[in-house]
Order: sequence, then C-alpha cells, then structure tokens
Amino acid sequence: MKATLAIPKNYNNVAAFHEKLAASKRILAVCGAGLSAASGLPTFRGAGGLWRNYDATELATPGAFRQDPVLVWLFYAYRRHMALKAKPNAGHHALAALAKKMPEFLCLSQNVDNLHPRANHPDDQLKLLHGSLFDIKCFNKSCGWIEHHNYADPFCPALVAASEDVEPGKALPLLDPKQKLAKIPESELPKCPSCKTGLQRPGVVWFGEQLDEQMLRDIDAWIDRHVVDMVLVIGTSSVVYPAAGYAEKARTEGHTSVVTVNLDAATPENLYQLEDEDFAFAGDAVVLLPQLLEPVIGPANGDGTYE
Repeated sequence: MKATLAIPKNYNNVAAFHEKLAASKRILAVCGAGLSAASGLPTFRGAGGLWRNYDATELATPGAFRQDPVLVWLFYAYRRHMALKAKPNAGHHALAALAKKMPEFLCLSQNVDNLHPRANHPDDQLKLLHGSLFDIKCFNKSCGWIEHHNYADPFCPALVAASEDVEPGKALPLLDPKQKLAKIPESELPKCPSCKTGLQRPGVVWFGEQLDEQMLRDIDAWIDRHVVDMVLVIGTSSVVYPAAGYAEKARTEGHTSVVTVNLDAATPENLYQLEDEDFAFAGDAVVLLPQLLEPVIGPANGDGTYE
C-alpha cells in the first residue's frame, strides 16, 4: 500500500513511460466500455444509460429475460446492429499490434461488441470477460448448446425493428419510449436446436451470472506464471469485478506499473491512489494508445491500422 499521499512526479511523463515500456516483457491490459465509446457505441452505464426509459443494466439479467424475453432480445438485437455498424478504432488496432509484437501480452476486455477480434487481435492473447453479443446460447441451464460468431442482422425476422436505420437527425421508433412496441409473440423467438425447449439468448454474462471458470483459471495462471511488468487500464472506471481487481492482482510491489488511460485518469481522487511506479494519462484512448505504444508498435497507417 502507498505510504504517503504524494502524487508521483512522473505520473504523466511520456518519456518516463516509454522507458518503462522498453523494459517491459509481460504486459496485461484491462479494457472497458470507454474504448468502445470512441467507436460510437453507448456505454449503458452511469448517467444517460437508459434504453426506452429502462435502466439498461436491469435488462441484463436472467430474471428480465425470463419475464420478458422479447423486450430483452430487442435491446440486444439493437446492440448487435449498432456493434456491426461500428468499426474498431485506433485504440483497438494499437492493442492488436502490441499483441503481435509482444508474445507475453494479454488483453482482458469487458466489452461484448467484438471490436477487438475485428481489429485482428490474436485470439490467444484476448479474453472476453463478459462474453460476446455474437455468441448465442441456450437459456436452459441444463443444455450446453452454444453457437459462436453469429452475425445475423436482424437476429431473427421477429426482431427486424431493432435493425432499422433512419435518416440523420430522425429518431428511431424503437428507441422512442412514447411509441408502443409492436406486439411480438414469444413463440417467434428461436428455440435451441439441441434441447428444442429453451429459448436462444445472447452469449453475454448477465448480472447475477458467473464468468467462465476455465477462462478465469487461465487468466490467473498467466498472471502467476511470471512477474507482470505493466498493467494498462483502459477506458474503465474499475468498478465491476473481477476485472477491477486484476491491476492489483498482477502488481508486484515496487516493480509493476499500473497505467491508467481514461478520460478521468487525472482527477485528484485517482492521482492520490497511484503508486510511485504508476502512470495516469487523461484523454481518449483512441488518441493516446497509438502515441504511448508507438516505440513498440511503430506508427499507424493513415486509417489507424498497422498492417
């Protein structure tokens, strides 16, 4: 634990960060919704995190799906559609480039939008903590059916309203809480092709559900295998566990640098929590990551890619 309340003098010194980066062999990244927000995707957390006047987090539960699977599927079908329209940004591409340059780099992402894979981030150096919008599984807990990489848009004919686009400046009827949703029978949602009884559901981790145990064991094994030199905390307020705990879990006191890249990284509350070897860079990860990682990954192409 930090002994004093002093802010590290080099907390935002890019040259000092580059010196640490050059000496780092093992780097862990923990990414949150702020990285996806730069691609135009809403975070659905905090102020403004509403969808048709529903608290979006209240729709992300097994109970909500059990009570109204059509409403929950409309929400997720809309998110699938928006994610498919979005493109990986320069931050995603910088992290993918780092993975290709550094075999001992592991990225943990809380995002379910598949923008990391679409930036060609190597699969074996990426853990999607909360699953993917484009994995589909059975709601029946006793059934293990799952389908990966389902990019159907609309997901099914009954959910076509979630995949509609409108002219700029106009509101999408689906998003207007004053307009009643068309009645969609639950029977029009697809059933599991394996057990024939359970409804298909998004393959994301809902509130009240456990993260994949094997994935968690793999992450712990990676952290425990050798000293982690640096942890990049990108676009996350670090309030959702277990993701929020990985920076300290990977820290070796006096050695590991925790590097926060976030819009609010330089608030007094955050700065006074830094250890002497830590860094905090306030700003958009889309701009900062390519600059911070350039000594390793090189300059980006004009479109933000590295290939």
